[in-house]
Amino acid sequence: MRRVAKLSAACIASAALAVTATACGSTSSEKESSPSSGGGKGVKVGLAFDVGGRGDRSFNDSAARGADKAKAEFGGDIKELTAKTSDTEADREQRLSDLAEAGYNPIVGIGYAYAASMTKVAARYPKTSFGIVDSVVDGKNVNSITFTEEQGSYLAGVAAALKSKSKHVGFIGGVDVPLIKKFEAGYLQGVKDTDPKIKVDTQYLSHGSDTSGFASPDKGKEAAQGMLDNGADVVYTAAGSSGNGAIEAVAGKKGAWAIGVDSDQYNVPGLAKYKNSILTSMVKNVDLGVYDFVKSVHDGKPLSGTHTYALAQDGVKLSPSGGFIDDIQAKLDAAKKKIVDGSIKVKTTP
Repeated sequence: MRRVAKLSAACIASAALAVTATACGSTSSEKESSPSSGGGKGVKVGLAFDVGGRGDRSFNDSAARGADKAKAEFGGDIKELTAKTSDTEADREQRLSDLAEAGYNPIVGIGYAYAASMTKVAARYPKTSFGIVDSVVDGKNVNSITFTEEQGSYLAGVAAALKSKSKHVGFIGGVDVPLIKKFEAGYLQGVKDTDPKIKVDTQYLSHGSDTSGFASPDKGKEAAQGMLDNGADVVYTAAGSSGNGAIEAVAGKKGAWAIGVDSDQYNVPGLAKYKNSILTSMVKNVDLGVYDFVKSVHDGKPLSGTHTYALAQDGVKLSPSGGFIDDIQAKLDAAKKKIVDGSIKVKTTP
């Protein structure tokens, strides 16, 4: 287990440091988008997106915001390569190698699926700084960016329980892997701690190496519709762009609520027509982690080790957009306080 590196003072104050011994591994894939324009003496950021890529209105878009902010401040280029659901481990390794060979530094793998390939590629390019989101990779030139998804999801569960009139809620996971199990675990615990009588339906859209569950809005819509038909009136989806379909389904039922994830989905333009059905979003500030990392490389002091963005510092949080949780905010604040002070220990497995 590595010693945790300290964030520089220039980095966002919201980074809580922690060491974690586990890493989630699996797959991802490819599709290429043209590099952003720019140049000069700025940063040359290589982004290896998870399936769905920029435009997923969720996880990848959050990461993109961090890189975009860094580019706006420092100038330079962003080169984006995007995973496909058909990816092999060799595909992921090639994607990272291509970015390194082209001189991009830092290179960020967006998603746990890049863990194994980054371990290999980072060792071959010791002068390049690598970052990975949602996993831990050992390497002197690797910064592992992780989050306490279970803590934010606990609050989502509290909100769901307080807002449900049918006493029946749902959770949809993109892929049945340890990372998404953290979202499920926190949500279930938050619901049950608030009202143990509430029924919770759970469904995963794909399993193991099949990552299509992160990029299938049709599957998300079908799963959510099934839960709504079964009596659920609040549905929380942790499934990348598949969640867009779930939100669409929920918006079609009067009195039902969707809970968004990763980005503040109430404020996502592409989801504007559904925003009055988005109760809140469990915002995971991937943008902060990516920005902090890119800035550290620009400043000549590349971050390495494991940096965990936690609830205490708003690394994860519930969005108040829309004002739909204003009436229960005091109870949410009380739950957050108990998590932060340790009174509530949130599970990471269901």
